[in-house]
Amino acid sequence: MSRYLYKLIEQGEHDQQDFKYCINDSKKIAKSLVAFANTKGGRLLIGVKDNGKIAGISSDEEFYMIESAAKIYSKPPIDFTTKQWQVEGKTVLEIEVEPGNKKPYLAKDENGKWLAYIRIKDENFLAHRIQVEAWEKEKSAHGIYFTYTNSERLLIEFLVKNPTISFSRFMRIARLSRRDAGNILSNFLVIGILKTITTSEGTIFALNPDFDKEELEKFA
Repeated sequence: MSRYLYKLIEQGEHDQQDFKYCINDSKKIAKSLVAFANTKGGRLLIGVKDNGKIAGISSDEEFYMIESAAKIYSKPPIDFTTKQWQVEGKTVLEIEVEPGNKKPYLAKDENGKWLAYIRIKDENFLAHRIQVEAWEKEKSAHGIYFTYTNSERLLIEFLVKNPTISFSRFMRIARLSRRDAGNILSNFLVIGILKTITTSEGTIFALNPDFDKEELEKFA
């Protein structure tokens, strides 16, 4: 069974895997759990250094800190499964998180603020507030309602000619308030017209490759 663990470690850290040398702060772990739940799911390998070297965990304290991260410092609480691996005379704890169906999942930071995160490659990023708004709309029992006005048309025409647009630029070119611009962008995320692209520099918006402009024109 240790071969399975070695194969996981050989993959390195990526969008669905994170290494943790040890756990000394449940809030930091909550951030990773939330990022996995808000994206494609993933696993934490506790007792593995960033370079892939197995350090092992020292006690059962790590499990209880994971439980606190998932149930106390995550909102809504996050379900997870655990496995223990014995290798090289050391214990590695594997934590598996499935993609969530109650997005947005929020983690409580050191200041007591609840924030949403997403997982991109091997990093956790703060989710853009428009993405959070889209998740809230997706789980609403009332659905969404919008009309295809000049502002929506302007956004599509811009993105047909340009690969991406930022929230602030859309506000400027459409001459919209933050609220109205955000409402349009979040609506388009919900119905799959747009996708987000998040990097260390921030979040921008692009047309979904599967976007059908003729289908959208039916709303006009």
